[in-house]
Amino acid sequence: MQWTLVIPLKPLTRAKSRLADTAADGVRPGLALAFAQDTVAAALVCTAVADVAVVTDDELAARELAALGARIVPDAPARGLNAALAHGAAVVREKRPGAPVATLNADLPALRPPELARVLQAAAEFPRAFLADAAARGTTLLAAGPDRELRPAFGIDSRSRHRVSGAAELALAGVDSVRQDVDTGEDLRAALALGVGPRTAAVSAGLLIPGS
Repeated sequence: MQWTLVIPLKPLTRAKSRLADTAADGVRPGLALAFAQDTVAAALVCTAVADVAVVTDDELAARELAALGARIVPDAPARGLNAALAHGAAVVREKRPGAPVATLNADLPALRPPELARVLQAAAEFPRAFLADAAARGTTLLAAGPDRELRPAFGIDSRSRHRVSGAAELALAGVDSVRQDVDTGEDLRAALALGVGPRTAAVSAGLLIPGS
């Protein structure tokens, strides 16, 4: 099964505010962009991925991610993350009716294509499925099979929200790179330990990472 991934990205100037203890205001937008670039680059070479659509209104991010091969979808609803994801999925299915669609966080800089392929292969066994993040409270991937509605429920405790919505939780070992999103300095340290992509490595070099 070949999936289309929908990746949301807020304006870079508002991204990653929780990294304030690690990266200054002038650094965080570049770090957020690097996370997204490494995430998209890894996703695009995953054997289970047909294409990637990034939902964003940030002009710089749109330009850089399009250069990698992503399709850019403007955030027309402008009503928050879940509305953006539902919109992105709808736009994707205008081109590929009934296609399997999965959302993926834009802050997975250590993402490994083979691990992503394992997650998507497991998700294909269910109408809807999700993968919890490394903190076991959030969600890094939500998948909807052919002709199934995505029904994203991101936000505080999205792991519980997606369970309640009827999505199957994927219990997989060895997919740490798909779970390790980056919101805090400790998250960045964990991602760096896994091995991040080249853009994140370059931008994060020299930062004072908590615990490092």
